[in-house]
Amino acid sequence: MDSRNRIVVVGATSAIAEHCCRLWLQGAAAQLTLVARDAAKVERIAADLRVRSPASTIDVVTMDFLDTAAIRQLAQSSGAAGPIDIVLIAHGVLSVQATCESDLAACREALEVNAVSPALFAEAFAGELAKVGKGTICIIGSVAGDRGRKANYVYGSSKGLLSRYAEGMEHRFAGTGVRIVLAKPGPTDTPMAAALKAQGRRLASVEGVARDIVRAIAKGKPVVYAPWQWQWIMMIVRHLPRFVFNRLNI
Repeated sequence: MDSRNRIVVVGATSAIAEHCCRLWLQGAAAQLTLVARDAAKVERIAADLRVRSPASTIDVVTMDFLDTAAIRQLAQSSGAAGPIDIVLIAHGVLSVQATCESDLAACREALEVNAVSPALFAEAFAGELAKVGKGTICIIGSVAGDRGRKANYVYGSSKGLLSRYAEGMEHRFAGTGVRIVLAKPGPTDTPMAAALKAQGRRLASVEGVARDIVRAIAKGKPVVYAPWQWQWIMMIVRHLPRFVFNRLNI
């Protein structure tokens, strides 16, 4: 019997997801399924991971992330191959607020990619984990989902939906062997945040954020802020009275 962990990574071309994979393969060989939209990019990542861990099995799946039939088929075929230990749902886009305000098509795309699609993947894989009564689903959200702000409320609201979705799924599986983990990174030094970096914003290292997420998954921790300081920062932001908050240019 193959004792290697079976891990499905949705949005495998995400920099955070890629570094999570590297960390898992540092610990032990695994069976990885990398799911992505960009075939060329995910194949490059898979090739790199195969070099890092020759004893691992690295499979690649490319698909439409809003195709509900394809999402269901992926989850079912993954579950049929054996119990899944970890599902990491990591995809998203950092939408431009001003564009979303003036372009409803862009607004819809941001909401679908950042909220609807991850929720669909989580729901599909939850059904497979429920069949065997174990496994962990980790959804990567964002600190932006903790409170709506004028600077990014389209992106933030999509991540807020994921927070509620993960919370509900955690309640659904309470007392079982299925764990739901919600990761909330702050601004992180990834290609998605290149514009923020160009503005001089201080960004967390992708390696450190990935390490925090991998540790939280191992512990089955329901919510992890990465880096941890964001837990206290966002607690203050969430509790600011409206008359104070509405004066802030954030």
